[in-house]
Amino acid sequence: MSDPVRVLVVDDSALMRKLIPQILERDGSIHVVGTAMDGTFGLKKIEELNPQVITLDLEMPRMDGIETLREITKRHHRIPVIVVSAHTTQGASATFKALSLGAFDFVAKPKDAASAHMENIATELITKIKAAASTKLPVPKVDITPLPALRRAPKGQGKPHAAPSRVIAIGISTGGPNALQYVLSQLPGDFPGSLIVVQHMPEGFTDLFARRLDECCAIEVKEAQSGDLLVAGRALICPGNRHMKVRRMPLGNIVVLSDEERVNGHRPSVDILFRSVAQEFGREAIAVIMTGMGEDGADALGAVKAAGGLTIAQSEDSCVVYGMPKAAIERGHATRVVPLDMMANTLQAQSVAERARVVKA
Repeated sequence: MSDPVRVLVVDDSALMRKLIPQILERDGSIHVVGTAMDGTFGLKKIEELNPQVITLDLEMPRMDGIETLREITKRHHRIPVIVVSAHTTQGASATFKALSLGAFDFVAKPKDAASAHMENIATELITKIKAAASTKLPVPKVDITPLPALRRAPKGQGKPHAAPSRVIAIGISTGGPNALQYVLSQLPGDFPGSLIVVQHMPEGFTDLFARRLDECCAIEVKEAQSGDLLVAGRALICPGNRHMKVRRMPLGNIVVLSDEERVNGHRPSVDILFRSVAQEFGREAIAVIMTGMGEDGADALGAVKAAGGLTIAQSEDSCVVYGMPKAAIERGHATRVVPLDMMANTLQAQSVAERARVVKA
């Protein structure tokens, strides 16, 4: 039997320093080795206690969470950090900053952090700590600098919406924010495909996430709304706590959001999106399953393949967590396995080739 995962909890709230260890130590495979009330104490405790995973609050006195994370990634870059984030706009902004600096993942605190409400995040936090402890690579940092105005200007403003050559559905979870930014920022503004993305993320975070992506990408990125058209050069991010499907319509193909029950424990669910894309678009579809825990999307990738679409899984060596791609590959549902640094080129080549084929026909 393996030793329990050693966890350090850094949070300025005395209540959180009590509740989080109580939640974690119910799982026998996790041992909280200590707590710290701010970043200064936290850095000392890292040296003393040698934790395998750190949970980190971002809003703290003296040394806040962002500065603490910078120091951790500088001094202890192989210790994964899970941010325990405030469920506010300000908290979401700080969370995405932390992810860009190399945080492994985040868990959103309930708006009322009393004991009963903290139970709602217990399973999620435990699961992410275990995944963090088993990850092989430090999470890469990404540049979140907005594009110069010259490159951001076009984005389809004043231009008619073009029908896409391909409908590209992407399913992604842990490690997703940085991986998505890496891929989408490499696509040109005249990208001929339409992208629809399910990123496992809580309600209230996806709008800010989409806006941040839009600032650093040549393509348009927005949080999806029911009725949004699938058009070339646009990526639609599914809102947290909604499911997203696609539908062919006489005046243009659209996304439809719903509040159906969770699938594979998730809402949004990658399975829901992939099955819808397979049914509506068949061989015109590309389904991409990327870094993430669990198996969401693995079976439904097979539905896209069976319908004649192209199916792609991210390669193991480029995943922060290999769970979702691994499940799809082991079931034989992935037509191609592509590393992260080749994903944008692959999507561009497939979309351009399909447009050329249609024009020639």
